[in-house]
Amino acid sequence: MQKINSQAEWISRAQQVLPAAGFGNFDPGMVIAKGEGSRVWDEDGNEYIDYLIGSGPMLLGHGHPEVMEAVLEQLPKGMTFFANNSKGIELAEAIVDAVACCEQVRFVTSGSEADMYAMRLARAYTGRNKILKFEGGYHGMSAEAQMSLAPARRVNFPQAVADSGGIPQSVADQMLIAPYNDLIAVANLLAENDDIAAIIVEPLQRIIPAKPGYLQGLRDLCDKHQVLLIFDEIVTGFRLAYGGAQERYGVTPDICTLGKIIGGGFPLAAIGASIEIMQHFDKAAVGADKWLMQLGTLSGNPIAAAAGLKTMEVLRRDGAFDQLRTIGRTLQKMQTEALTNAGIAHQICGDETLFDIFFTNTPCRDYRSARHDEPQCNAIYNETLRQNGIFKSPGKLYPSLAISDADLAQTQAAVLKAVRAISNI
Repeated sequence: MQKINSQAEWISRAQQVLPAAGFGNFDPGMVIAKGEGSRVWDEDGNEYIDYLIGSGPMLLGHGHPEVMEAVLEQLPKGMTFFANNSKGIELAEAIVDAVACCEQVRFVTSGSEADMYAMRLARAYTGRNKILKFEGGYHGMSAEAQMSLAPARRVNFPQAVADSGGIPQSVADQMLIAPYNDLIAVANLLAENDDIAAIIVEPLQRIIPAKPGYLQGLRDLCDKHQVLLIFDEIVTGFRLAYGGAQERYGVTPDICTLGKIIGGGFPLAAIGASIEIMQHFDKAAVGADKWLMQLGTLSGNPIAAAAGLKTMEVLRRDGAFDQLRTIGRTLQKMQTEALTNAGIAHQICGDETLFDIFFTNTPCRDYRSARHDEPQCNAIYNETLRQNGIFKSPGKLYPSLAISDADLAQTQAAVLKAVRAISNI
């Protein structure tokens, strides 16, 4: 096979075999060659400080030596078995010990699968059909999750808008959409509909924080109407705190989904709940009519489990989350000070462990308010950061424990250049 030497050549090759020249994830105009610690390199050898970190799972950075050692120890013992294995069982025990709502877990391979099964589990347990989700909330790629994720047109609540082709209207008919951070809207929908199985919510919706009391308000409304509360903790689990958003905010859902960090950079996710709810994965316990059939070729594979176990062990060490929040605060401060000094309207939106900037004076409380007044500012800002060695999503910045003081200094220099670039618009 002919050796490919440049990123442009790789992109040309991708255009021939991949729709839109990409995997459907990040900008297909970049081809990453390697990652190490806090940094990644593209195929042209350009070096970047990585604030994308694989869209969240690489919380310890790339190639963490202890995680690598755990994976290399497991590799010669077997990569996957389609059967129980000790590493997967140990990981399940660690999750149950850490996460408040989990008495048992079931492994899958992706967050999309976990969220899909969580909604199906709620329906099986309650015998009801409808799911309430929030406009702008991301819960993977299932038909239900692709309702009003990023609607191009505004419609009246609770109407659901499909964000993808190929989804029948019957799916939309089973979904109710509410604005995030609005308890009155949720209360009204619960009062008007007696066939809601569950509310599914990101405790931190993308990067939009829940208002004080909002998550507890959802918990109280679910209890009142005997509706299950699902926390989608694919992103927030083991990031906001070791016990996730449930620990950080002190609110316990009925079901949660976990992913990203629990696989240590390998494909793995999970659904967790009480034994009573989780028994619907056990045909002998609930009978054929209420049983959830679930299997997956790589679910609970020992490589991912070993990586996740070691990652979680590192996160349990004293000071890990204090360090992560210190890094996040430093990144927030350097950006808001530079933008404020330049007189540029902005909002820092999110948590110290996951956030970004909206170029607006409007507080970001839900999908419709979390927007840029000047979208070109965001485009120029992020492009200038990338030109100066900062690798991030246009809408999120993920701090990691691999970020060093030198990385922060380089980031600050890039931020100042980006602020100057948008000051000249």
